[in-house]
Amino acid sequence: MKMNLPNKLTILRVFMVPLIMLAILLPIDETVSRIAAAVIFILTSLTDMLDGKIARKYNLITDFGKFMDPLADKVMVICTLLAATVKYDYLADVLVWVTAVVVVRELAVSAIRLVANNAAGVVVAASWLGKCKTVSQIVAIVVIFIEPLILPFDFILTYHPLSYFTLAVMTVMTIWSGADYMKSYWKFLDPQK
Repeated sequence: MKMNLPNKLTILRVFMVPLIMLAILLPIDETVSRIAAAVIFILTSLTDMLDGKIARKYNLITDFGKFMDPLADKVMVICTLLAATVKYDYLADVLVWVTAVVVVRELAVSAIRLVANNAAGVVVAASWLGKCKTVSQIVAIVVIFIEPLILPFDFILTYHPLSYFTLAVMTVMTIWSGADYMKSYWKFLDPQK
């Protein structure tokens, strides 16, 4: 099967996810682990931006890309959050709830996209809130990796305020964008049909 460049970047993003997880979970030096995870995650996130820009600029939008691009994003974020939940026990109690919110939101939005498409042939495009949600998720995950490295003060190492703050913002954006999709496409969820 021949693939265009945006689709290759999307597939690359999926294949980079296990590398992120390994960087987090392998029993290596904590500093090396965090730097490697942050670098790989940032590079992986950049492929998301690039594939969309290239696809739109050169009219390379395909059905495969419409399916795989959002799936690759979800896999990247959810798998990274799961690995972080396992590794960073100081955040585990919060990360498990945040990850649950992300998973529920993504399942709900994916389901409503499917229903809207089947019911009326409506393709549910990413909204600006959805894009803000994705950016907030990327920022929160990067902060989790690098906060102890760039701010090695006792207060930071004890309380992790940047991680908690960015996770809170991410959670609010995840819920808000999910609610916005539900509100916008609720008409396709008629319980009488």
